[in-house]
Amino acid sequence: MDKPFSPACERNREPILAVLRTHLGEARTVLEVGSGTGQHAVHFAAHLPDLTWQCADRADYLPGIRAWLAEAALPNTPEPLLLDVVSGPWPGQRFDAVFSANTVHYMPWEAAQAWFASMNQVVHSGSRLIVYGPFNEGGRFTSQSNAEFDLWLKGLDPSFGLRDVAAVDALAAAQGWRLVADLPMPANNRCLVWHRALPG
Repeated sequence: MDKPFSPACERNREPILAVLRTHLGEARTVLEVGSGTGQHAVHFAAHLPDLTWQCADRADYLPGIRAWLAEAALPNTPEPLLLDVVSGPWPGQRFDAVFSANTVHYMPWEAAQAWFASMNQVVHSGSRLIVYGPFNEGGRFTSQSNAEFDLWLKGLDPSFGLRDVAAVDALAAAQGWRLVADLPMPANNRCLVWHRALPG
């Protein structure tokens, strides 16, 4: 099959990689929630060879992810997992870190709530969580382009839309995560980084 391709992944992969290098610490296993095309996984796994990068997404994305992984043939990218953040199934193992890019605004808020409520099944004390994407601040858009993007998202599905940093952080904090970094990224995006300190 022809591999799916996201221009946005090509544009943002280097800035995100810089964040991963800084904030993954001693992590050796990463679960990527919503791997999309698989481009991020191949790029990050190639540049972080000591990490096992586990892709996960809904069924319709898995063939494209497999195509990218098969072509790259990296030793640290196992078979992608089927995962819907609402219905599961969540993996039976625990990971040192969870990463997700451009997902929270492409799901209903109820799905984001389910994701954060379930994620502790697959992490342990000291795990990291890194989420990339556009976010609102104090209930306001941080740029005109983000406001226009939000309108476009709602045209796809009224339940989609940019989320407020404080609202997402509240979901994380309720599950024992502590926000340690809110990093500006190109094109009015951000990387939010949490550490989990509760026993698990």
